[in-house]
Parts: sequence; C-alpha cells; structure tokens
Amino acid sequence: MHRDAYTPSELAVLSRVLARSNLKNETEAERERRASRILAYYQAGITDENELEQLSRQPLGR
Repeated sequence: MHRDAYTPSELAVLSRVLARSNLKNETEAERERRASRILAYYQAGITDENELEQLSRQPLGR
C-alpha cells in the first residue's frame, strides 16, 4: 500500500525508529536507504517500533 500522507502520530513513530536505528559513521545515502526500508516495512503493515528498528538494518525481503 503506497501512501502520500501520514498522521502526526505515524510520523512520530517513523521519526523515533529512524533516530533509534541510527548507525555510527553512516553516510547520507545509507541513511536514505534505511529510511526507505522503514517506510516500506511500515507500509507493509509492520507498526511495532522495535520490530521496525530491527528490520531497518536488514535488506528488504522479496
């Protein structure tokens, strides 16, 4: 499911997950890819912050 807008509470969750999953010495490109993974997993229905944080560090499954 592709969405163009998120509620303030959803943005807060996504922002927290992005901040908590920050990797030391991460490049801007790597951060962008991690953010994209977080969004993709969220759009796939995964809404648990801890699970999103763990999955953000793994490649997207196909």
